[in-house]
Amino acid sequence: MPPINLSSTTASTAVCSTPEPPPGGLCAIHQPNFFPRLSTLAKLFAADCWIVLDDVQFTRRDYQHRTRLAALDDSADRRWLSIPTHLPLGRQTLIKDAVMTEPARSRQRTIRVLRQHYGASPHWPAFEQALAPVLDSFTGDRTAAVAEASTRVLLDLLDWRGRVLRSSGLSARPGRSQRLADLTAAIGARTYLCGTGGMRYLHPAPFVGYGIAVIPFSTPDTGVWKGAHITSAVQTLMEVGPNRLASELHIEATKARDTPPVVPTTRVCQRYAP
Repeated sequence: MPPINLSSTTASTAVCSTPEPPPGGLCAIHQPNFFPRLSTLAKLFAADCWIVLDDVQFTRRDYQHRTRLAALDDSADRRWLSIPTHLPLGRQTLIKDAVMTEPARSRQRTIRVLRQHYGASPHWPAFEQALAPVLDSFTGDRTAAVAEASTRVLLDLLDWRGRVLRSSGLSARPGRSQRLADLTAAIGARTYLCGTGGMRYLHPAPFVGYGIAVIPFSTPDTGVWKGAHITSAVQTLMEVGPNRLASELHIEATKARDTPPVVPTTRVCQRYAP
């Protein structure tokens, strides 16, 4: 099955007896990231539903337990903020099963480091107050709960009105593209919003089979978006505030919705049977 090729992706027009799923909007699927990068947050903000991909393998080199913060007065001054995490099953441990080794200490360090970096921002008091759900999530032992809470707080501050579901509560078959297509279909979404990383490996057939369009998503690299793929969205939020950042995110969300899909929506006869 070749990767997506715009000139060769085709689909049968045969009539299918499987009922169409309920109409849906844009779906983004992404692992829970600890105070995610601005590029990741922008993709989630552009979607109508975020499926938290929590039943795939935990990756220590990824952002599931760490975030890169930039100093308020110098975006080139960066440091990692990490949650020490134990993997009960080694490399086979799923994201949802990863366990914090020092939750109380990690909680204290998180608020301390964030305050050191951004306490001078005029937007810090509102952000500090909004952090309560994140700090409360440290009372458990799951790293994924903290990561998800940190992303939800950012989306809430930006007045995102979408819904959040977890992949562990949905049925999907193995295989990267098949899993993503099954999850998108399971919630009745008609469009999958795919980041630049996902576009490198995505295969079209599972999406074509469901009649699901795939729209590529990327962010600019100038203005507030400089460093969007490197540092946490918290840095930009503390620089420009929630109103300005929400405005920028709305612009990119509108662009995404106006972007032609790279996978057509013609439906072929394929039953959803994970």
